Parts: sequence; C-alpha cells; structure tokens
Amino acid sequence: ASHPFQPEIQNYWARLSKKYSLTPHIKFGTVVVKAVWDSHASCYHITYEDVKTGKQSTTSAEILVSALGILEIPKIPNISGLSDFEGTVFHSARWVDMNLDGKRVAVIGNGASATQFLPIIANTPNIHITQFCRTPNWVFPPVRMYYSDFHRFACRYVPFYMRSVRFLYYLVSDLAYLAIFSNSVTRRPVQKFVEEYISNSSPEEYRKYLLPKYDLGCRRVIFDTDYLSTLHRSNVHLNYGGIGSIVKDGIITQEGEHLPFDVIILATGYCVDKYPLHIEGRSGQTIQEYYNSKGGPTAYMGTTVPGFPNLYILGGPNTITGHTSVIFTEEVQINYSLELIKPILNGKLSVVDAKHEATDRYNEVLQKRLSRSVFVGCNSWYRFNDGGKVNQMFPGSAAQFWWWLRRPNWADFDVTISNEDKTGRIGFTGKIWIWLGLAIVFAFLSVVRS
Repeated sequence: ASHPFQPEIQNYWARLSKKYSLTPHIKFGTVVVKAVWDSHASCYHITYEDVKTGKQSTTSAEILVSALGILEIPKIPNISGLSDFEGTVFHSARWVDMNLDGKRVAVIGNGASATQFLPIIANTPNIHITQFCRTPNWVFPPVRMYYSDFHRFACRYVPFYMRSVRFLYYLVSDLAYLAIFSNSVTRRPVQKFVEEYISNSSPEEYRKYLLPKYDLGCRRVIFDTDYLSTLHRSNVHLNYGGIGSIVKDGIITQEGEHLPFDVIILATGYCVDKYPLHIEGRSGQTIQEYYNSKGGPTAYMGTTVPGFPNLYILGGPNTITGHTSVIFTEEVQINYSLELIKPILNGKLSVVDAKHEATDRYNEVLQKRLSRSVFVGCNSWYRFNDGGKVNQMFPGSAAQFWWWLRRPNWADFDVTISNEDKTGRIGFTGKIWIWLGLAIVFAFLSVVRS
C-alpha cells in the first residue's frame, strides 16, 4: 500500500537493516543522556544509558547527527485532575497494548493521530468512544491506495519505472504547494472542495463542528483514513463542550456533565518547540538555550546550528513543507550534510561550524517570506508556543528546498583545517611545513656551495 500499517513498515526497516548490515552498528535499548563538544579534541563526548540496567557509558565522535524526528516528545495537556484518574491513561505516542473490549474510552484530541487510530479501535466489540474535540481540521479525501501485482512487478523489473512513478508522485505533491500554500486565489476552490467533502461525508449533527473557520493550510491538513465515516457509528460520539476537569472515574465537562470512563487516550500532539537532547556546544550553551535566545527553534538551512560544530539535525527548524514527503526533504538534508562531512572524513577539515551572521541572515529571509504566508493566520504547532514565529514550516516548494540545499556555501561556515589526513594524504598545514622545510634545506645547500 502507498500508506502501509505498522507491521509492514517494521518489516521494511528490518529488511533494510539486514540488506546493508546495519544491525551490528546499532545500540538498541540505549538513550543518549548528553553530548558535550570538546574544542581541544574537536569531538563530542557522549554519555549514554542502558534503559534496562540504568548503566551509563561514554564514547566520543567527531561528527554528530540528530535523527530524532520532528514529532518526538508527547505533549501532555494541563487538565485539572488528570493524575487523579484511576483508570488507564496514556498518550497515543506511547500506546499501551490492552484489550479495549467493552471499555468506555475517552479520546482527547482530534488531530492527525486521533483520526488514524480512532477508526481502528472503533471496531473493537462493545467499545464506546467519546472524542473530545476543540479545533476542527481540514480533512481531505483518502489518498491511501493498494498496489497491484503488475505495479509491484514493474517496480522491481522494468527499468526506470519505479523512478518515473516516484517522480510523478513528487510532481503531484509539490503542485499542492502552488495550489494551497502559495496564494489565496488557487486556495479558495481547493478549500471549497474539501469543505464539500467534509459536509457530504460526516454526520449532519456534527457538521457545523467539523468545518474550520480558518484558511486551508494554516494548520496541518489531514487525509481521511475512514475517520469521517466512523463518526456515523452508534458507538462513537463527539463532544465539543470542552473538558472542565478529570476525576477518578471519568471526565466533568464544562457544562458540568459527569461522563464515566475506563480509559483515557491522549491524542494531544507533541512538544515541537523543545529539543529532546542535552547537547552543549562551543560556549557551553545547549541547543535548547540557543533556541530560546532566538525566540524559538532556529538553524542554518534547517540543518546546522552556529556554535555546535559538526552537528547535523535532520528534520530541523523550518524544514517541514506541509504538502510533500518528509522523506524527500530529509534526503535533501542528508545529501547536504554529507557534503559538509566529507572533508572531515577525508582529513582535510576537523571542524565545520555555521556562522552566526549567516544563520541570522538566512532566518531573516525565511521569516520575511513566512510573514506573508497562510501559516500566520491562526495558532498551531507550526509556530513557537502555538502563536509565535513560524519555526517548523519551510516557505516554499520542495523543489526550492532542494535548490537551496543543493550544495553548501562554504563562506557561511567557520572551518578548522586538519593536520591529520585520514586518507593517507598530508593535510594543508602539514604541506606548508614540508615546503617550508624544503626551502630551508635548499637555502642551506646554496650557502654551502657558495
């Protein structure tokens, strides 16, 4: 399928790991505690911990790549009495595998995660679900499709077929930027189309609650995964009355109604403004402290952070497009990062660090473009603290993102030339000393001969 479920994705990763012999290079069950830059050794000293035993160990690395993803830290809502609930409560990002048969389940939130898992758990026998919603979302028609045997055969054996199909998918998705995010003229008919889809697919009693009042694209768009059709089921109910508090056996709505529940599932999003690792740079400042000093997550080309040498962040600030594949944008970042890493691996350089002024200049361009975008029209997790500067979205097409990151501008980096050539070649500084030594020898021989 174009959008597979968890077992297929896990199996794919397992095959990749085996195919490229990655498993011996992976430390499972391990969490990084901190990484501290050592200017004298030009490396990071990394402390990590075994999650089962709690034993901490250390290692060092000249290059550090942050591939944590964007939606990493679950956001736990600040609801009065949440800790008093005596039933089972968990965030959808930390799913608890339990039997929901016959359970009264409260789902708090109606974003992308909720619309994906709610149709699945709604099929559980005798389950009763109440979904507490706050802000409606624009829900597009389904895009998941299942591939035929011929398509899979052609992808495997027909030359250029798979590349052509992938390029076609890329073109279609990147056109969404022109249609939705680039201007309001083309956005209006698309918004009208999505509005009609929601109205025709949802129960009449919920229709007025499901239609957003903000422009399409201002918040994350959602593709329907049988969510709207699931709302027609008799065991699923929406509640837009708001939550007053949580008590030991359920939820008290803002209208004072007491609703008993056995399970509460939090589908309340993620803390995208918080960097989850303690990484210290040249001055002892952490990534999070740097973010805070800039009014939210900030980076150069969304990949490097000034003051943090040889660190590369995949899915960094302002790298989300909102309309195309994050796999593509991270592949662009990977290729960009490799261009910066190669001189270190070759022994030509020991340190590569983005300049502060280059980072500020780049982000001024970003924010100027974003100030005219649809993203500032409402509060969302695209923005710092839901209403500050837009620190997640890239203000352009995927093609433009690729163009900007197609190759590094070395003038925007402070670099340190290495004396050690790891390929067997002599470093630049070493060559200077050799030539200087040869010059002295020739000068001495000239004096002797004379």
